[in-house]
Amino acid sequence: MAQRILIVDDSPINLKAISLALTSVGYEVETAHDGREGLERAETALPDMVILDVQMPGLDGYEVCRRLRRSTRFSSRPIMMLTANNSLHEKVQGLEAGADDYMGKPFEAEELQARVKALLRRTSITSIQQPTTKCKGIAFFSLRGGVGVSSMAVNLAAGLAQIWGGGVALVDMVFTGGHSGLMLNLPLRHSWGDLATKASEEIDAGSLDQAMLSHPCGLRVLPSASRPEENEPITGLLVASVMGVLRSSYSYIVLDMPHSLGETTLAGLDAADEIVLLLAPEIGSVVATTCALDVFTQLGYGRDKVTLMLNAHFERGGLPRKDIEKTLGRPLDVVMPFAHDLFTSALNRGSPPVIEMPTKPLGVLLEDLAFGRSTEEDRRRPPASGSLALQRVHQRTAQRQRAR
Repeated sequence: MAQRILIVDDSPINLKAISLALTSVGYEVETAHDGREGLERAETALPDMVILDVQMPGLDGYEVCRRLRRSTRFSSRPIMMLTANNSLHEKVQGLEAGADDYMGKPFEAEELQARVKALLRRTSITSIQQPTTKCKGIAFFSLRGGVGVSSMAVNLAAGLAQIWGGGVALVDMVFTGGHSGLMLNLPLRHSWGDLATKASEEIDAGSLDQAMLSHPCGLRVLPSASRPEENEPITGLLVASVMGVLRSSYSYIVLDMPHSLGETTLAGLDAADEIVLLLAPEIGSVVATTCALDVFTQLGYGRDKVTLMLNAHFERGGLPRKDIEKTLGRPLDVVMPFAHDLFTSALNRGSPPVIEMPTKPLGVLLEDLAFGRSTEEDRRRPPASGSLALQRVHQRTAQRQRAR
């Protein structure tokens, strides 16, 4: 069923222009010519979203927005202000009234369509994830391939599972050529393919548990199906539903993301609490990272949601760190040293370094990285009764503090 949008504007020309922009991409449209009529239509039509002009006779857009927000039916439905008065003061006023977005006139149809789609998508994902327990989702992402996204996702997930004794899910979001299961030497008896044809409302803890694989370190894995066509039916709404169910059962969810920005990728990124954005010290990777940061800004992701990780995947000749940071306009948060041979060997054996060599330099670095991505509450846990991995982390921390 098409999503319905109510447009409230006293200008017939504006109503027609907005309606054409939205109906052309499949939305149903309701219209109202002033604020009072808009409130009446909203109550009877119950639209999925409301677009309000500000300057209208009788009730202006701000007052209509405030009254809608007082209704439980519209407490979480997206509301956009669309007006010719595009000053900062007016934007602040609109947001304080309860609007989710504010767009100026004249507008480009493509931008309006993109903003409407983003607001509706976030609302559907939020509604799925509301009844969940405390959980941290971490997505590893890059728009450029070959920078170690899968390797870092698998090692971080395995490290978290070892440190906290389980409670960690690794989700392979690469639906063409994903190999997180292979990197853990797990036979693909089950996968996303078991869920692909299910409706989002059919996803529950039982069906999800049956589609996941178990690793001896305590990690649970939802791998990509080996044949891409098995993954084709997967939608963004299905991904959001899976994430919502996982949040009720796991303390950590690690997402191995593809190098693209399709519907399912955006659903995964939206659901993550932290995005680890990987790059390599070469110009193509830096350009791709700049593009990704721009997209994240457009999607409304805060700066604190994104962690920048530089992975030195070749031994020499890379761009200097200071030049990369200057280009990106922000510091790198994590720098991984060159360890190509160790990662390649681990991939061929299906045994991540964080598991195989926890006391060697690379294993130590990965284990500490996993601990650093843990929640503050978990990091404060006393090590005495914890896992061996947690005890190792605390011992190293104490040694560093004594060495200062």
